Amino acid sequence: MAVHIRLQRRGSTHRPFYHLVATDSRSPRDGRFIEKLGYYDPKGEPSTVEVKADRLQHWYSKGAQLSDAVAKLVKIKSIALSRTPSK
Repeated sequence: MAVHIRLQRRGSTHRPFYHLVATDSRSPRDGRFIEKLGYYDPKGEPSTVEVKADRLQHWYSKGAQLSDAVAKLVKIKSIALSRTPSK
């Protein structure tokens, strides 16, 4: 199973809100997921990003791929990720 870490859109029309989720790459964008890793609210002033860095590192070390949007959010939050498992 290929795991991707991507955004899952929530919220109503013109009021986007996103959850960062670890999901099977074959699942639809807003479909089933394995674990919620945080959220992103672009409408707030300033926009809000909350990430469970330890869980993100866990999935990344297991081989999960980050989507482009999630990679940008991780860079903004200055979270250092490594492929080697942390002990």
